[in-house]
Formats: sequence, C-alpha cells, structure tokens
Amino acid sequence: PELAALHAELLQPDPLSQAAHPALRGNPAPPATAATAPHEPRTHRPAPAADPGPPAPPARPSGNLRPRLTSFVGREPELARLRGDLARLRLVTLTGPGGSGKTRLAEHAAAADPEPGWLVELARLDHPAAVPGAVLSALGLRESTLVAREKAAADDPAAQLVEHCANRRMLLVLDNCEHVIGAVAELAEHLLTHCPGVRILATSREPLGVPGETVRPLDPLPADRAHRLFADRAAAVRPGFTPADDPAAVAEICARLDGLPLAIELAAARLNLLTPRQIADRLDDRFRLLTSGARTVLPRQQTLRAVVDWSWDLLDDRERTVLRHLSVFAGGCGLAAAEAVCADDALDTAGVADVLGSLVDKSLVTAAPDPADETGMRYRLLETIHEYAAERAAAHPADLGAAADRHAAHFLALAEEAEPLLRGAAQLPWIRRVETELDNLRAALLHATGPAGTAETGQRLVLALGWFWWLRGYRTEGAEWATRAVDAHTAEPAEGTPEYWRFMRTQMLLALLLAEGHAPDEFRTPQNITLAAHLQRVFREGGRESARFPGMLWPMTTFLTGGDPLAVRDGLDETVRNCRRHGGDWELGAALMLRTHITIDLIGGLPAVDGDLAELHEIAHRVGDRWTRAQVASAAGEVALSRGRYDWARAEYEECLRLAREVGAHTEAPFAIARIAEAALCSGDFDEAEQLLAEVALEVDRYGGVYDVQAYSGMLAALLALIRGDLGRARTECELARAAAARITGPPQLAAGLDNIDAMLTARARGPRAGLAKLAPALAAAVAAHCAERVMASLTDNAAVLLAAAGRTAEAVRVLAAATAWRAGHPRSVPEQAAVAGLPQEARAVLGADRYAAEAAAGAELSPSEVATLVGKEAADPTDAAGATAVTGS
Repeated sequence: PELAALHAELLQPDPLSQAAHPALRGNPAPPATAATAPHEPRTHRPAPAADPGPPAPPARPSGNLRPRLTSFVGREPELARLRGDLARLRLVTLTGPGGSGKTRLAEHAAAADPEPGWLVELARLDHPAAVPGAVLSALGLRESTLVAREKAAADDPAAQLVEHCANRRMLLVLDNCEHVIGAVAELAEHLLTHCPGVRILATSREPLGVPGETVRPLDPLPADRAHRLFADRAAAVRPGFTPADDPAAVAEICARLDGLPLAIELAAARLNLLTPRQIADRLDDRFRLLTSGARTVLPRQQTLRAVVDWSWDLLDDRERTVLRHLSVFAGGCGLAAAEAVCADDALDTAGVADVLGSLVDKSLVTAAPDPADETGMRYRLLETIHEYAAERAAAHPADLGAAADRHAAHFLALAEEAEPLLRGAAQLPWIRRVETELDNLRAALLHATGPAGTAETGQRLVLALGWFWWLRGYRTEGAEWATRAVDAHTAEPAEGTPEYWRFMRTQMLLALLLAEGHAPDEFRTPQNITLAAHLQRVFREGGRESARFPGMLWPMTTFLTGGDPLAVRDGLDETVRNCRRHGGDWELGAALMLRTHITIDLIGGLPAVDGDLAELHEIAHRVGDRWTRAQVASAAGEVALSRGRYDWARAEYEECLRLAREVGAHTEAPFAIARIAEAALCSGDFDEAEQLLAEVALEVDRYGGVYDVQAYSGMLAALLALIRGDLGRARTECELARAAAARITGPPQLAAGLDNIDAMLTARARGPRAGLAKLAPALAAAVAAHCAERVMASLTDNAAVLLAAAGRTAEAVRVLAAATAWRAGHPRSVPEQAAVAGLPQEARAVLGADRYAAEAAAGAELSPSEVATLVGKEAADPTDAAGATAVTGS
C-alpha cells in the first residue's frame, strides 16, 4: 500500500513545475536596452521564428527567482491585490510582524510579474553600507560582498546600479529591510529617481519612508485560511491528517498563534510528536514548543523565539521599555491608557506616543480604530509578541510592578468614572467602553487583589464594576472577584470609617452575587445566614450608604435565607423612604421597582401598585436608564397579566425586551420573551407560545446560567404540553424546570406553578384523589407564602376540577366560587376557562339550582386559608366515589 501511495504522489502534477511557477515558464524577452522608450508598455513581444540551422545558445535567465519547495497557501487574496499594485505603482512595501509571510508573498507576486524579477536578500547583511553591493550581486554584476569596504569613487556600487538599470525594466524585490532600513530607503529613492523602468517591492517590519511609497500591511491570516495552511503543512508531516479529526484544537492553535503563517507551520511540524490538542495545550510555552523550522532557512526563521528576537534586537532602549510596559495590558489599549501606564521617570507621556508610533511602524504593535471610541485608535500586541514582552518584563520586576500599579490605577479611575454613567441616558457608549476594557479590568483586579495590590484598590474596583456585572450577566465572575476583595481583609474595619463602609458594601455585593450561582440549600449555610443578619442590621439604620447600590438592596437578603416575603416588602418600604431622603432618582426607582414586583406577587398587592407604577414611569423618563425602563415595562406587563389584559401585557413585555436587548441585559431578554409567551398562552394562541418558548430555549443555550429563565419557561412549556394532552412531554418539561429551580432562590409562585402542573399530571395518571394529595400541600404552601390571588386562584380552580371528578360536587362548587371571588372581576385565561367550563352546569345538574347557589355563595366568602384547609381535608379523605376517576381539567 505504501508503494502504491508513493507512486500516486510521484505521478501528481508538480506544483513547482514551469506551469505552476511563472518564473520558470521559459525565457521572456531580454531586458530593455538604452533605445527602449521609458514609457513603452511593459509587454513581451513574441520572439521571431528561429532560423534553420543549429540551435541558438540558451538565453540568459530572466531574474533570479527560485521556486519554493512548499505550496503557496492562504495568501491568495493578498497576492491578487499585490499584483494589481505592482501593475500601477513603482514602490510597494509589504510590512508585517516576523513570520507573517512577507517574503513568500513578494516572491510569488514577482514571479507572476511580466518583467524580470530580481530577489535581493538583505537578511544576512551586517552593515548598511553593504546594501548597494548586495543588489549588484543579486543582479549577477559582481561577486557578493556582505560587508562593504572603503572603495574608490569610481567603484561606487550605487552608481554602477544606476548605470545598469537606467534603461532597463525590472522588478527588484528588496527582502528583509528592517535592520538596514536607512540604507535601503536611500538606495530605493536613488534608483527610482534615476531609473524610470525600475520598480521596487520591499518587505520589511516597518515602512521605508520614501516619497511615493505605498505601504501594504500584511495582516494575520483569517481563520479559514489559517486552518487550510495548518492542514496543508500537517499532511506533509503526518500523511492522512485532516483538521476534522480535532477541529476545535486546530482552531485554537491558529487563533492563539494569531494567524501567523510561520508559527502555524512550526506548530504543524510538531505533529510528528504531538496531537493537535497536545499542541494547543502547550501554547502557553510556545517559545519552547515551536522550534522545528527547516534547517536550510536562516537561523532567525527556525524557531519562533528567534523570529521575535530579531525584532527585539533592532529596538532602542525606549522602545524596549515601552514594549515591556505594554505587556501589562490585556486586550489592547487606547492612547490615553498607554500614556498613563508606559510613561515613567525616563519618558513623559508625549514621548510615549512617539515610541508607540515607532512600534506600530515596526509591526510589533497593531493599530486599529477603537470600537469603544470613534475618535481614537486601539493598540494591541499579538499574543506571541505579548508573551515575549511579558518574559522580557519579568526580568525587570521593580519596573514591571510599577507599570502594573499604574495600570490598576488607570482602570480603577475608568471604572469609577463609568459606574454612575452606566445607569443614565448616555449608558450605551459607556457599556461598550467597559466591555471593551473588560480584559484590562480583569488584569487590574488580579493585580489589586493579589500580593502586590491593596485591599482598598481591590474593593473599589469591585464596587465600581458591581452593577456592570449584574447588568451584563457576569454575576458568577463578579462573585469570584468580590470574594478575593473581601478575603483581603483579615478583620472587619472599625465601624463608621470609610474602610468599614467599603468593606460592608463589598460584603453586600458578594452576598447578592453568590446567591445567583448557588442553589438555596447551598447558600443557606450558618455562615451566610449570620452574614445576612449582620448586613440587615448594618444597612437598616439608613443614611447615605443605605441609599446607594448595593447597600439599598439589604431587604433582598431575607429571600436568600428563606425569610418571609412580607418581611421583604416591609424592608423595601423602609428602603424607599430612605432613598427619598438620601438617594438619587436611579436608587429610588430601583427600590420602587423591587417593591412593585414583590407587591404584585403578594396577596392583596395588585390594587396597591398603581401609584408606584405611575411614579416609576416618571423616574424612568428622567433617568433615561434603559434597564430601569425595561423593569418598569416588565412590572406593568405583570400587572396586565394579573388583570387578564393580555394584549396590554404583551406590548409591555415587548418594550421590556427591546430595551433589554439594547442595553445588553442578557438575562432579562429571554425572561421577557418567556412572559410574551405566557401572554400568548393565556390568550389561547398556543402555536405562537410554542414558537416563543423555543426562542427562549435558544437564548438560554446561548448565554447559559440563567436558571430562573429556564425554570419559568420550562414551567410554561410543561403547561402547554399538558393543555395539548402530551403528558410525557409535560412531565419531562416539569422535571427539567424543577431541576433549574433548584439552582436558584426562586419566588414562591414558581414553586406553586410547578406543583400545580405536577398535581394535574398525577391526577391524569392515578386519579383525582392522587392529584388532590399533591395539590393540597401546594395550595397550603402558596397561602403560607402570601402568594397573589391569581396564583392561588389557579391552584383552586384545579382543586375544584379534581373535587368534582372525585364526586365531591358541593365542595367543588365552593372552592370554584372562592377562586372566582379572589380574581376580583379579572377574567380567567383561555386555558383556565376551558378547564372549568363544564363544571357549573354539571354541578347544577347534580345539586339542583338552589343548593348550587347556596354553595357558590358560601364559597365566595371563603378565605385562601379556609380553602386550603378544605382541600387538605378532602385530600386526606380516603373515600372515593365509584367510577369518578376521569380528570379532564388542566
């Protein structure tokens, strides 16, 4: 088999053949003579027919380009653009970092050019004066000389070049100019001025700086072409290799190597020893890993470290210092940040800009428009350069520590400036700015909360970022940073001091963030219960610290420890009063919003929310914060749902969704979609409800960790399946929703809704008595949790259906009348109407009109606790009417 495979390979067309390499397609016309007009079009004229007789001696080769021994992969679009440039421009310089493929691209472009191409390799030169002689040698006009000696004026190589090239047409490829950049620039300008038929294609890590020069930066390979290059080189090392074997590892390798062709080729060469995953896992030590270059290339191209060493050695002291300082950034920086961090005793901020520009020119720093600042540029180190610069910085620990301190101070100032602006009308550009600088903020946090940082800086950073973490869904990460900031204090600071309040606010933020990522049983440890009680005592006293985020949220700690919802509402009453005295509009709005949401979910709360909603609309308009406006719309939508105004509810939740997406509140958006689905379900549009719930599932998968949304949308999906009679799916969705609910401190109405569905599924499977046995404790729990009338009415409707199915018709009429009374004139949803639609008529037929009326009148006077007692008593009664096992309600 191996022989057959080798035979097949040998029969393949040779990519290095004359057809594949334009420079070997025969000999074009000889170079132009002195009689050739400089403006004559650059075309080849057909050679005259050969005279009969002996063959002519072979013509002199056109140019000195040699075929490469590997295929040309990944730079096809750049090659096409460069060929277009060379057709109309006289000086083009390819710039880019070491290993980006400048030489390879230049050779291919020159090989395809219609005029003779001459490659001048400058990498081996060790003196600028040797540049003209190197060009002469490449043209075959004299023996190559690497080091220029003093010569007589008559032997001036530049003059010889002008004499030779003045009336000829040719393309000179000046390769690797950076270490002799001044001499190359001088010679290029001299030749272009005196030799109109000469064009120059230069490759360098920085521009030549010659008038008329066109600079073409060579960017890293995009992902798809980087993958193709890796696959091509990998197949040469490991026959049969395909990226499909481990696409994730190949993608990681190419991304972490910044799409640099040389680095990718060196990584592919390691497949003789390692798998792609092993290579990817070892890229943190890339300079030791990527050392398998070809023996025949220059030493500086044989290892990744040597490639970067070459650039480093060409820098002056100021450039090296700034590059080391830039290594403390993560994810790039703007000019102001670079100036703040890189300036030191030896270099002022104005000097930093100059040095930064030099590093950009030398392809060690990339520059692109800043996505967070339309007026500025953003500077970044490729990951390979960043790692190299960090190694160099580590050799100067004192200097590195000072730069890290300046970095942390700069981003602390940014975070504290942004913190109030994230909650106003101008929040969107500030959200983008903080998001853009998130990696730098993480680096600052890591330094501030580490051994070299200070407790004050760490806690100030955590508090400045707390709302951003909450808003944008970084709550688990925020809890980790807050834990580090709290742990920096070995003891609680003296009460009343600035350190004390900073520490207590950090503790409060930590408690709120921790609760998001832990199941209630995990959170409710003795330590956390003690902490919650302490936080309540501290912030309940009121004052300015209790009227700002996160101290104003102290009532919510009651939920975290399984407290009474009424106690939470009473605490929010205190918070609202304190915010009116000491807080701003945003703080008052947040307190009112929380109180509104809590009140809607409590019995007797629905009539009390209208005043708060009206004030909230005014505050939201004044503040302009999209999150506040979204929350106000959400509260209004919940009120509309409770009152059976489903079109109104849908409009409010759609506004909530629009604003949440605009501000990037990723945990709010899917919840708003779920509530729109609930409005559709309640109005009887089951198909649309199903589509919306599928959209919620996609959002949940996209962002992850939104267990409250998973639980709520799962409950709605279970209910929809139950309505449609798909009991298996309803059971599955219900169990998944319970699993998600177990991960959060969920509201009582969520548990009530899941218990309600569970009871009806049990009744369908095992009869109405079994369903009542499930429903009775759920109703009792809802009463104990002071759930809103709408929640208890839904449970009670189903209790009536089950009682009727169990033959307890009078009791069914009583509890159905109670549920109707609690709704206070607000209509049932379409599914609820369908569930109880036949019950009154059937009950009249069994009881008679008079007794039916009496039972209904008595039921209308029952309180929720009385109904819970009645249902509980019936559920405990083992008696079951014969044949009464059918349950049709949902």
